[in-house]
Amino acid sequence: MRDLVEIGMGRTARRTYELDDVDIVPSRRTRSSKEVSTAWQLDAYRFDIPVLAHPTDALVSPSFAVELGKAGGLGVINGEGLWGRHADVDAVITRLAEIADSDPDPSAAIRYLQELHAAPLKPDLLAAAVAQVRDEGVTTAVRVSPQNARALTPALVKAGIDLLVVQGTIISAEHVAHGEDEPLNLKTFISELDVPVVAGGVSDHRTALHLMRTGAAGVIVGFGSTAEATTTSPSLGIGIPMATAIADAAAARRDYLDETGGRYVHVIADGDIETAGDLAKAIACGADAAVLGAPLAVATEAAGHGWYWPSVAAHPSMPRGAVLQVAYDERPSLARVLNGPSDDPYGSLNLVGGLRRSMAKAGYSDLKEFQKVGLSVRA
Repeated sequence: MRDLVEIGMGRTARRTYELDDVDIVPSRRTRSSKEVSTAWQLDAYRFDIPVLAHPTDALVSPSFAVELGKAGGLGVINGEGLWGRHADVDAVITRLAEIADSDPDPSAAIRYLQELHAAPLKPDLLAAAVAQVRDEGVTTAVRVSPQNARALTPALVKAGIDLLVVQGTIISAEHVAHGEDEPLNLKTFISELDVPVVAGGVSDHRTALHLMRTGAAGVIVGFGSTAEATTTSPSLGIGIPMATAIADAAAARRDYLDETGGRYVHVIADGDIETAGDLAKAIACGADAAVLGAPLAVATEAAGHGWYWPSVAAHPSMPRGAVLQVAYDERPSLARVLNGPSDDPYGSLNLVGGLRRSMAKAGYSDLKEFQKVGLSVRA
């Protein structure tokens, strides 16, 4: 039963929990972390680690997507970002970093970012970015917004993508927008595609179940909020309590599994995951994998050269998130960020290694088993 509290006369709110409010409680014999598997499979594609990259130009270049793919994860290119608009993305990102570093007004960098995104999309540039990833033999994924999914997807499929990510701040089974010829009906849209679709973000059981019924192979929970570069308040006043939201989506997954007689839709957490412990708690709450942004942006291979901003920071009328420096001259490699070694006592390095150790300490050997681990809530 939902825990409702009164916030004023005649107004109630649901009591919810963030990942910081939850702790993993080991209750079985321990095992060696070498005996733990972090592999998972989305449709026909197998991944060695449950890590997807947030689709921001600050992080995912074609070369970064290749490196993360070779490490066992999935890099998601922003199909509406700089790689489809500018021939020399590295140069414009360097200029963006100079503006952010020299001007104390954070809106200066946002204005430049908006200018960059005002350039028209060039299908040949985007196709070249997709080809660069595909030719390296790793799974190729591109993100589009619900508003532009119908227009951009045919060219992306022709370019050879393996997975399509339809992602917005909040997404529903039918995107409604006045002035368009017709709304985007995800169920019809997905049924007409030959590639699997991951859709999100969602925040509750009902919306997650609706998206699962569209035929999506995966559902994203959350919208990429982080401790420093956030898409939550004050811009929209929208926030997602990730522990509760993940658990709700996992319950929708169970309901849909029963409803369909066995179709499993993957739950992918996207928000407030900064450390190895956060990643472990997201899986423990029911996620199959997680989207990481700023934690991966510190890597030397990241496109932003130590700077990070979420994909919605360039929105032309309502930007959400700042351009922030998350790493300086000495940046770790992506391999070290994912698998160590680490000298950081707070879990920002060796993210997958920390997940493995947490699973081992709790006595579980794979991700699906680990979703059954005991949890406690801090008072």
